[in-house]
Amino acid sequence: MTLPSHHPGLDAADARHAQLAPSPWVLRFAPLIAPAASVLDVACGGGRHVRLLAERGHAVHAVDRDAQAVAPLHAIAQVRVADLEAGDWPYATQTFGGVIVANYLWRALLPQIVAAVAPGGVLIYETFALGNASVGKPSNPDFLLRPGELLDLVRPALRVVAYEDGYVDAPKPAFVQRVCAVREPAPPHHAEAGAAALPAKYNL
Repeated sequence: MTLPSHHPGLDAADARHAQLAPSPWVLRFAPLIAPAASVLDVACGGGRHVRLLAERGHAVHAVDRDAQAVAPLHAIAQVRVADLEAGDWPYATQTFGGVIVANYLWRALLPQIVAAVAPGGVLIYETFALGNASVGKPSNPDFLLRPGELLDLVRPALRVVAYEDGYVDAPKPAFVQRVCAVREPAPPHHAEAGAAALPAKYNL
């Protein structure tokens, strides 16, 4: 994403680094998204994850308020330019096989982000947490997750596959929370009564 457009306290070096490579958290759990599934990248900025997912064969939808940042993405994704913090959620009731959010927090949107995960879909979310003010930007608590906030967000609607809340040294010192969660599909109606369903397999 384009960090300065959402966290003005981040400096230019941080923003450049954010464009270099996908988040390791996204890389780790992106394989859980079903092949060729549609994926929404919220506040995508320059599109580091848009490119990753498009290369993997997903139909990618990307939204950000920075028209200049997303201009190169039109060739590989369905792009919307929208101020997510000032207008309505632009996807209404549309759902996706994957929803990606990285380094972005606007609490009013959290219910819509969870609702955008389709049955069988995956939410991969990572952003800054309280404590980050001690090591850098962002430092405004409006943009920092409270302890356990991502868990409270996704449960019970989604099944949590992985969750972390702590400090990292790379790509820069930061306090972060991150979650991977899935909306498990309803059991098939044709399943025989009493038949044991195979457990879901989410590779870690």
